[in-house]
Parts: sequence; C-alpha cells; structure tokens
Amino acid sequence: MDEKLNINQWAKEDRPREKLIQQGAFALSNAELLAILIGSGNTEESAVGLMRKILDRYHNSLNELGKANIEDLCRFKGIGPAKAVTVLAASELGKRRMEEVPKERKQIRCSKDIYELFYPLMCDLPVEECWVLLLNQSSKVIDRIRISQGGLAATQVDVRCILREALLKRAVSLVLCHNHPSGNTLPSGEDDRLTQAVRQASATMNIRLLDHLIVTDGAYYSYSDEGRI
Repeated sequence: MDEKLNINQWAKEDRPREKLIQQGAFALSNAELLAILIGSGNTEESAVGLMRKILDRYHNSLNELGKANIEDLCRFKGIGPAKAVTVLAASELGKRRMEEVPKERKQIRCSKDIYELFYPLMCDLPVEECWVLLLNQSSKVIDRIRISQGGLAATQVDVRCILREALLKRAVSLVLCHNHPSGNTLPSGEDDRLTQAVRQASATMNIRLLDHLIVTDGAYYSYSDEGRI
C-alpha cells in the first residue's frame, strides 16, 4: 500500500527530500536518491517505488543503470525523456566525480600559514571582518567562513555562530582571524575577551582553538606565537 501513496502523503521522516535534510544523503537508499531526481512516480507507484522497480531491472547496480539509454528508461511507466535524461545525467556526474583527483587540502603548521591564507582576503578591507578557519584532525583546512562584518574599529562576534559552524563541519580545531583596518596589530581588550570566550566555549565541545590572528596590511599578531593561547 505504501508504494501507491503519493510521496506527499508519506510520513515526513519517510519522504526522501526531508530525510536527506534531516539525516544526510548517506541515510538514503539508491532508490530514494533517484526518486528525488525524478520527482514523481506513476498512478500506481510512488517515485521511490518506481525507482526500486527500475533498479531491480538493472540488478540493483548503479553501474548497469548508467549504461542504459533514454529509450530503455522510457519503457517504464512514469518515465519520460526528461526524467530519463535526469537519471543518466546524474549517473554521468557520479562517474566523473570518481575520475577526479581529490584536491589536496592545505595544512596549517604555523601562524604564517594562517596569515598567507587570509591576507589576500583582508589586506584591503575598509572595515573589520572576523573569520573562522576550520581544521580536521591533521590540521588541514576544511573551510574558512566569515562570521561577522563591522565598522572601522570593531565587529560584533557571536561565539555561538562560531561553534555552530565548527560542529556542522565536524572540525577538530579552529582558528579565529580578523583584520584591523587601522594598521595596528596590537589586540584590544575586546579581542582578548573574544579569544578567551571562544577558547572556553570550544573546549566544552572538545574543539581546540589553535590561534587568533589579527591581520593588517603587511603584518599580523598571533595569540599563539605570543603564548596567550
């Protein structure tokens, strides 16, 4: 009976799109992922049920499915040229992804590495911006994210936003970095308070604050180099 229901009539946690949002793509079966692509099934089957039938025809092999042609897929009720093209395009993208050489992530070994990463972003900024650099277990860069943007002398930073980004990206450690448009590399009292707040808050999540850099045009200040972290 479930396979004949419209996908919108399913329990929310069973709908492929909602399931992906809530649990991640890895939680979905091949049929559920393909159902997201085709969007709808036919009068007898949901999109998931239809894709299960198609996969069964190809021995539940994505590799075999990718070798099908448009005419083959259009033999299934509910699959027209547009849906067939979508499935085959997704198969081709998967193949091309496997052929790509993974891009090597930059490893952070010292404050100079951090400075070289952020200097091009910050050297000409007219206002303060605060960024967080997220790192994995090997101190390689996962991502760099702007947390806030402010005025000439300061920017308001929400520690919760920093931790949220770190948790979402499964970071093991992080680095704070912000600029001083004035050219003065020395930290302010507010910079000190932010550093300690982030250090303490991240420690409760078992995430280490490695450094906090203040960047100017041609110079920088490192809390770690100064022994303050």
